[in-house]
Amino acid sequence: MVIKTSKIGFGGGCHWCTEAVFQSLEGVEKVEQGFVASTKPNNDFSEAVIVHFNFRCITLPTLIEIHLLTHSSRSNHSMREKYRSAIYTFDDVQQEEVNSLMVGFQRNFNDELITKVLPFKNFESSEENFKNYYFNNPEKPFCETFINPKLKLLLQQFSGFVDPRKVVHLKN
Repeated sequence: MVIKTSKIGFGGGCHWCTEAVFQSLEGVEKVEQGFVASTKPNNDFSEAVIVHFNFRCITLPTLIEIHLLTHSSRSNHSMREKYRSAIYTFDDVQQEEVNSLMVGFQRNFNDELITKVLPFKNFESSEENFKNYYFNNPEKPFCETFINPKLKLLLQQFSGFVDPRKVVHLKN
């Protein structure tokens, strides 16, 4: 049997947070944490992840909805250069699909989504000691303060997609 995988990039908040959210999902094969750049005027690197997923287990619309709900997708704050709210696509077909999905998702929000749909251009990986940060350090104050609430949202709204082995400590 051939496994059907695809990839998509997500940026919006700290890449430790974004990495942990997508690592917690069934059907996500790999999450690359680092910095992504697009085309001008978004060609500066910004914290992001590349998510490799089995689209027979979890769909692109589900991944996008999770992304929109687990970072400030409607807030243009002062750290947007470092934490660009974006979905990075890898080809024209994916770009069209994501643009179409974003129109549909906008209907679910009262405030305007600021998340940009951008073509992926470059990636720089994080240093090794920052990768898999949450699952190596779940008791650190940063993880408890910023990542746990995102994972709890996953359990509440997307429990059918959460890998129970990865978030077992949150159920207490």
